[in-house]
Amino acid sequence: MKTLCMWAYIISLTIINGLKAEEAPFIYILGVAQDAGYPQASCYQPHCMPGWRDASLRLGATSISVIDPQSKNKYLFEATPNLPAQLYELELIAPDTNYTLNGVFLTHAHIGHYTGLMFFGFESMDASDLPVYVMPRMAHYLSTNGPWGQLVNMGNIKLLELQADRTEELDQLEITPHLVPHRDEYSETVGYRIKGPNHTALFIPDINKWELWERDIVDEIQGVDYALIDASFFDDDEIPGRNMDEIPHPFVVETMALLDLLTADQVAKVWFIHFNHTNPLLDEESVAYRSVREKGYNIAREGIRLPL
Repeated sequence: MKTLCMWAYIISLTIINGLKAEEAPFIYILGVAQDAGYPQASCYQPHCMPGWRDASLRLGATSISVIDPQSKNKYLFEATPNLPAQLYELELIAPDTNYTLNGVFLTHAHIGHYTGLMFFGFESMDASDLPVYVMPRMAHYLSTNGPWGQLVNMGNIKLLELQADRTEELDQLEITPHLVPHRDEYSETVGYRIKGPNHTALFIPDINKWELWERDIVDEIQGVDYALIDASFFDDDEIPGRNMDEIPHPFVVETMALLDLLTADQVAKVWFIHFNHTNPLLDEESVAYRSVREKGYNIAREGIRLPL
């Protein structure tokens, strides 16, 4: 496995719509793995061992940040179990001395997407009224179940309810949640459309098969500049002995087949993210990785910047 170092991928801008590049908001990718990270707990198979032997190869659960240099606000999308390390990476880009963490947007109630909220509690950061943007079922789940309800009752976090397809305006940003089909044991699941002054991104780290969504993913990609989408599993041969028909995520090969008619420019908008520890796209020397890149798709890595 080739070293999974942080990419310094930066799309440069000069002045667009009268806004200087240094004033434009941008996405900064903090994590790319599936909920359990890489390597996964109790995995001692050959694909996981490099991560146990070399800490620099370890990857946190999927999370992105949005940083707005003009308002001096920064936002998190997902609160993962790797929150402390991801907040440190965010500090290096947008330090607390200059920026305020002004909100956390959650997609759903699976372990890699919300359990990092615990670090905002009094045993750790002891945050004060940190806005946490959630859908109604998620708000009910967090406020009525421990230990999450304690965060609410002690004023560490402040739950702000979203509505599907209703846009939240935050300084230069417009954030719109879209319901997506997924395993919704405790909450609904959403993806987010994130619009800045110059560019728009779609963030859907978890979804069931694309054909189950009421929206057309082809149309959605054509309407944005970046699409950071679910790539949990590469294909149906990924986990020997497991009936992959029971896994509802769209395989990467299925997604690429669905998007096959897009132009090269449209394909280049796609950033695969949220990789299970078994996914060969984690290995930059794999046949799968080369085939995806040769088709023009992007593979998300920690440290990538995408201007908004």
